Amino acid sequence: MHALLDQFLDYITLERGLSENTRLAYGADLRSFLDFLDGRKIESLNAVSRQLILDYLMDLRDRGIGTNSISRRLVSIKVFFRYLQQEGLLSRNITDTMESPKLWKVLPNTLTYKEVERLLNQPDMKTPLGVRNRALLETLYGTGLRVSELAHLTIDDLHFDAGYLRCLGKGRKERVVPLGENARTALQRYLTECRPIFLKTGTSRAVFLTRRGTPFSRKGLWKLIKEHARAAGIMKNVKPHTLRHSFASHLLANGAPLRVIQEMLGHSDITTTQIYTHVDPSRLKSVHAQYHPRA
Repeated sequence: MHALLDQFLDYITLERGLSENTRLAYGADLRSFLDFLDGRKIESLNAVSRQLILDYLMDLRDRGIGTNSISRRLVSIKVFFRYLQQEGLLSRNITDTMESPKLWKVLPNTLTYKEVERLLNQPDMKTPLGVRNRALLETLYGTGLRVSELAHLTIDDLHFDAGYLRCLGKGRKERVVPLGENARTALQRYLTECRPIFLKTGTSRAVFLTRRGTPFSRKGLWKLIKEHARAAGIMKNVKPHTLRHSFASHLLANGAPLRVIQEMLGHSDITTTQIYTHVDPSRLKSVHAQYHPRA
């Protein structure tokens, strides 16, 4: 795939006469996309689906990339795929009908209340692993932390008496997130009864530990979440951010102000949080009916 990219970049500079700056911009955008495909074990551009491209755009948004930059990267992918199809190197151009994304149109994958309940109740609470996993899932859903933030959460970040936790988000920005009763109860039981079982060296300050006594990796947490989702009979494609998206969507559906959700999620730009206003149309209808004079 990277050889095809080099071929495309030569084409736009040597045959199309585009500038070196344009070549660099296309190169940076498309290498980012190919790196994403490498991470998904995709070995051929013919295996790329429309959903996979949308997953890539969602990943960019979750990493704080702005709307204009996301749109530009989709344009780069479309131009690249069009070239490959013209050269007979692509069997089908699935980007032909893809519109340049507006941030609020790329809706996150969320769970229903019942699906969340099934997921949280799936771990076997009679085992230390089950108690740990329940606490882990309750914390993710109850706080909206990113999976990477949960992996780096330490004992010192938990403030049970005050009812909140602290975490370091993107750009090492610290934020405070309320800790609800269910998450707090599950965490306290895990820390008291089960974490000492996993703690091998006695020195780790990480909240959640693997069976080997090491902190979880982001990949390890993702695998654990997906396994429990499958065991709970959830047919949706559960991803690392699914519980985070569900946290935000359910808060909004129950009347939480968007600015407060923005603070809890650690979004630097309110437009990133505004995507959730389009997840629950029933709430929008009820707000309109309540406040519009001619509703």
